[in-house]
Amino acid sequence: MLALFTNFRDEFASGASKALANWWSEFTLQTKLLAVATLMVSLVMSGLTFWAVNTIQQDARLNDTRFGRDLGLLLAANVAPLIADHNLTEVAQFSQRFFSATSSVRYMLYADETGQMFFGLPFWEPEVENSLTIKRHIQLPEDYPGNQNQPMVRQHNTPDGTVTDVFVPLIVDNKYLGVLAVGIDPNKTAVISTNFTRDVTIAVFITIWVMVILAGVINALTITKPIKELLVGVKQIAAGNFKQRIDIPLGGELGELIFSFNEMAERLERYEEQNIEELTAEKAKLETLVSTIADGAVLIDNNMQVILVNPTAKRIFNWESVDVVGSNILHHLPHTVQMEISRTLYEMAAGECESAEFRILLKQPTQRTIRIVLTTVLNLQRESIKGIAITVQDISREVELNEAKSQFISNISHELRTPLFNIKTYIETLHDYGEDLGIDERKEFLQTVNNETDRLTRLVNDVLDLSKLESGRNYTFDKVDLPQAIEQTLRTYQLNAKDKGIELCQELTPDLPFVLGNYDLLLQVFGNLIGNSLKFSLAGGKVVIRAYQLDANSHSQHHSGKVRIEISDTGIGIAPEDQQAIFDRFFRVENRVHTLEGTGLGLSIVRNIMDRHHSQVNLVSEVGIGTTFWFDLEIFAEEISSTGEIMPENLEVKTV
Repeated sequence: MLALFTNFRDEFASGASKALANWWSEFTLQTKLLAVATLMVSLVMSGLTFWAVNTIQQDARLNDTRFGRDLGLLLAANVAPLIADHNLTEVAQFSQRFFSATSSVRYMLYADETGQMFFGLPFWEPEVENSLTIKRHIQLPEDYPGNQNQPMVRQHNTPDGTVTDVFVPLIVDNKYLGVLAVGIDPNKTAVISTNFTRDVTIAVFITIWVMVILAGVINALTITKPIKELLVGVKQIAAGNFKQRIDIPLGGELGELIFSFNEMAERLERYEEQNIEELTAEKAKLETLVSTIADGAVLIDNNMQVILVNPTAKRIFNWESVDVVGSNILHHLPHTVQMEISRTLYEMAAGECESAEFRILLKQPTQRTIRIVLTTVLNLQRESIKGIAITVQDISREVELNEAKSQFISNISHELRTPLFNIKTYIETLHDYGEDLGIDERKEFLQTVNNETDRLTRLVNDVLDLSKLESGRNYTFDKVDLPQAIEQTLRTYQLNAKDKGIELCQELTPDLPFVLGNYDLLLQVFGNLIGNSLKFSLAGGKVVIRAYQLDANSHSQHHSGKVRIEISDTGIGIAPEDQQAIFDRFFRVENRVHTLEGTGLGLSIVRNIMDRHHSQVNLVSEVGIGTTFWFDLEIFAEEISSTGEIMPENLEVKTV
């Protein structure tokens, strides 16, 4: 417990000292010097006051002692002979007269040589008989030496104040008869004088502090406060706040100085307003120009502080919710960009280079490629660098198109080279060895050439079809018999499915209504989707095309009066990260290794055709399980069914 209390005391003392040190450090040097000087004067005055009061008190006590001793000796000289004659009546009468005549005497006691009290004033006789009671009241010494020739003086405190006790031996003819005890009040004049001196000293002490505080207040109001206001005003002017004014009514040199300051601030304010109007107009022009630029634009100074940034740059660097103006640009750039351009920025600020260009791949929040162009901004004399202009371009689409273009060229080159090589090989063989070949062999060679020619035709047609679809060409839309279009597509691919060992079938609801569309374009959609399913399905797999009418009584306008077509397969499936990109031109799901025939345009063509039909191609796929593509077509206006919902389980299954 003691250790806990000691720790608490030490911590409290340490905290108090720190708080006091912090409080003291907040004062100015002038205030500290003034406080120290006042404290020194106060301490000196306190010492002088203490010395004066003690000196006066000591003098009063000495005077009381002398007065008491003399009074005791005088009284003893008068009563000692009476006591020697055992004339106690005279002793009592004399003592009574003396006690009544002397107001400063508090009590008078007489004791014999054995210490027994035999008379006292103003005590009663019964009290005198009991020496213990008397001792308790007057505090007599137990054994007063009988051979003492000098009076004994001491003081003690009572509830009525301090009493000076004088003990005088009663001696007649060198015979010790007893002792006389006289109690005397202190000198009231001395006590009053001491209190008055003390009060005057304390008043002087307080007056010194009051005068110092008043002097400080007057100084603060008349000199310090105007100077501080003037200092604040000068700092505001230096900071560019020309609206600053000092409103303190003063005369003399200080008043003239304040008047001159206000006049200077007013002139600077007018000059600033004129310049601000011009600068604001120019800045508005510049900001309007920069904000309309399609590329991102950022302007920084030599200290890398952002001066200007347009909305495009904010969008590219995801700064929409961050105020980057006025802060260091390196604190806000993505880490990849910062690592790439920070060194070059400092070199340009130092004048070591004038321009630079970077191409950087950003991965957050989405993956994209940007081009950053750095250019120094010079002053009018083109002598010093005032800042750096940063131009940011999002070239993700350009990079993607270039990659797709390169991939397309690679794919189309491979696709074209293989059939051309085969055609050339067979034609050269027929040309060189035609007479040596049999009729069947020549027919086989010519059939191969014909097949390869068809393959080249399909490749060229895919490119042409996509170009037509994206050219804005108008197509005629009329009622289409879906079962007929599906049947025609299945007949086209049934031999291919049979050769690969894949089951190809259709599941159609009876009495399917006509849909609104372009028959040839829908044949191309069915062909591309079924062709892809057969291409990416293994032997023993299954490809199904379904068609059924959606609920005509559905409350959803999106599904009402439409026919849904689904093409499902049990192929290799499509990874989730590729499902969004497979509809882009030239994209192929082969881990970018060209192993299957195709240009990567089939699904892009399907998407464009569905856009023409105001529909959208959707897919559900799982790697290793299979893929289902589906889309909805509007029912032809005259054929909108009102017979209710036809569920997929009511489909008729027909295997080809």
